[in-house]
Amino acid sequence: MTQPFRLPDFYVPYPARLNPHVDTARSHTTRWARDFGMLEGSGVWEQSDLDSHDYALLCAYTHPDCDAEALSLVTDWYVWVFFFDDHFVEYYKRTRDREGAKAYLEGLAAFMPMDLADGFPEPSNPVEAGLKDLWLRTVPAMSMAWRARFSESTRNLLNESMWELHNINIGRVSNPLEYIEMRRKVGGAPWSAGLVEYVAAELPARVARSRPLEVLRDSFSDAVHIRNDLFSYQREVQDEGELSNAVLVLETFLGCPTQEAAELANDLLTSRIQQFEHTALTEVPVLAAEAGLTLGESAAVAAYAKGLQDWQSGGHEWHMVSSRYMNAGARPTAAVRLPFMPEGLGTTALDVRSVFTPRSVELRRRSYAHVPVRRVGPALLPEFDLPFALGTSPHLDHARSAVVEWCREAGLLRPQPGDPASDLWTEDQLVGFDFALASAAIDPDATREELVLSALWLAWGTYADDYYPKAFGETRSPDAARAATQRLIAMMPVGSGTASDAGSEPAPEPAPEPVTVLERGLKELWARTAAGMTVPVRKEFRATLVDMLESWVWEVDTATAHRVPDPVDYAEMRRRSFGCAMTMFMARLGHEGKGVPAELFGDGVIRQLENAASDVGAMINDLYSYEKEVEVAGELLNHVLVAQTFFGIDYERAVPIVADLVRRRAEEFVHVRDHQLPLLYEDNGLDAPARAAVDAYVRELEDWMAGLLHWHASTQRYRQAEPHATAPAPRRTASLPADFGRSAVIGTAATRPPATLFTRAGR
Repeated sequence: MTQPFRLPDFYVPYPARLNPHVDTARSHTTRWARDFGMLEGSGVWEQSDLDSHDYALLCAYTHPDCDAEALSLVTDWYVWVFFFDDHFVEYYKRTRDREGAKAYLEGLAAFMPMDLADGFPEPSNPVEAGLKDLWLRTVPAMSMAWRARFSESTRNLLNESMWELHNINIGRVSNPLEYIEMRRKVGGAPWSAGLVEYVAAELPARVARSRPLEVLRDSFSDAVHIRNDLFSYQREVQDEGELSNAVLVLETFLGCPTQEAAELANDLLTSRIQQFEHTALTEVPVLAAEAGLTLGESAAVAAYAKGLQDWQSGGHEWHMVSSRYMNAGARPTAAVRLPFMPEGLGTTALDVRSVFTPRSVELRRRSYAHVPVRRVGPALLPEFDLPFALGTSPHLDHARSAVVEWCREAGLLRPQPGDPASDLWTEDQLVGFDFALASAAIDPDATREELVLSALWLAWGTYADDYYPKAFGETRSPDAARAATQRLIAMMPVGSGTASDAGSEPAPEPAPEPVTVLERGLKELWARTAAGMTVPVRKEFRATLVDMLESWVWEVDTATAHRVPDPVDYAEMRRRSFGCAMTMFMARLGHEGKGVPAELFGDGVIRQLENAASDVGAMINDLYSYEKEVEVAGELLNHVLVAQTFFGIDYERAVPIVADLVRRRAEEFVHVRDHQLPLLYEDNGLDAPARAAVDAYVRELEDWMAGLLHWHASTQRYRQAEPHATAPAPRRTASLPADFGRSAVIGTAATRPPATLFTRAGR
């Protein structure tokens, strides 16, 4: 069969090295696979399949420094996971047997007990038998924290196969952001990162889930998955009918030819590797200092990062030679011998051409080349609507008065002595911003008191969001931003967890005395909001606020580096900086309990709904605020600018891409609501009242999206060509130049916005 596209030139910045124990691992794992029934008679593999796939070579390349015993164990894990994948294809994907797949996957969880003393059920197939053996051989060497992380990633890898199966059943191709989110679960690279910890060094538990280490893991994972998708497109898409493939996702989303989609997928792979490098060199050292890591803990983090690097290059080398994938015509790695480069066995992937590919150099150049504060307006906006009904609270006028009064008393409307950055808003501007309208549309069913509190949080959060770039971004002061953030976090005490009176919750302990208007406003809002919460709920709500505050520090770091971020990293951080989790958590409060298991709100289906809604809101904001942020404020953090930078296109070409992604995320929300949520109810055995409670929360998310769009179209905040202007600036409707479809820029050839992106429908 002819290959569907020519493989692109890959960015491979680290040399691949080969573990000398590869033959030992190869012999061992062949015996292991046969002993556990994975070869002849399994209905999945023959000996020739295992030989040709050569998983021992994969592990020898991806773990070049471990001893023979560790390499054999890790190789057995990879034989097991690839056998599981092929077994699932044969028995469930090809037959579209969802019920059988669900029961099969649920049974596997019992073979990963946290405490080995709990024992195992009797295995009934090679997958269960292999998992039991591997779990017994692996977890005794690792901490309980590692076991929990590895078990979670293994369960994700297994359970999210249901998502792939569901999409295959209805012939649905995901959108790019959905693909990234779900591919991490089904693709297995976060699971591979867990085995890197086993082989290289276990991460200190207190920082294992920090942003820098999560970004290392996620960027590593995305690059691994996209590379695999490029090599496996022919087998997965054309033979197996697989739809979770980066090339197919981009081909479908952009409407471009397969070759062009492959080149763009490779650009995204490169961008994710460059994000890995950036995080390792800039954020990880700061994390080590802030967390007070010991020398040994810092060495463990460094060994982990190196292990991920080894995996990246070793995985590439294996894809180049494995018969499992299409690799004909790929440019072979050829060492370029220079005096400062290593030589010897396993260094064939060290190729100057792979480090300095024209596209990788251009991607890196563009990320630092943006010229700020330049004319971009008038704003170019698409004509779009959302498929969710819009409502407005009857308490709007009262909330408007309350917001102005509170901001006046809190000092947000006058410059503070010694703090020039506090000269942000006038009262006329605040009235034009109309945060009460946002709250009234976001939560039309709120009580009078709830609406006021919601509007005050929006006002304070927006003021703080304006304050950080001016106080710390313009002055290139990330350390000052971190110090200010720690002070703000201190304004949100949780409480001891011990009730002062029978049946009552303890009040939060006193916060420090505030010294800025930001601190004073946050202290007051926290006290008003947290007073009626239980301690666990306070902790959860506080965590959403801490995430938002720390994301603003990340924005200051990005401004200081003058780097337009990688598109995936920006999308994920934008959810935090836009305060999505905070506002959604407040919306959820009234719907918890009512027969809904607490863990249900952490389920992947609910998270998918929340992330899709978050991206809709954040991208709408970036479309409306582009002129204000990019032209007036000179900021680098905007979905439209990120698209411009990644694709190498202008403003007029970037807007339709972002607008189309808004539409696709909204469509995804509706799809998950209508198709996956009922399955979640069924799988968890929810009764009618519990289903009604979750449905009510989902409607809150719909209100959130519809309300944000309505507010952006109404507020004066983004209708200003100058920082303190109040008159609306001219508006242009998004349209494309006549030669857009003939653009020579990769990735724009077939991009096209519909005239109206959404049609309104009642719920």
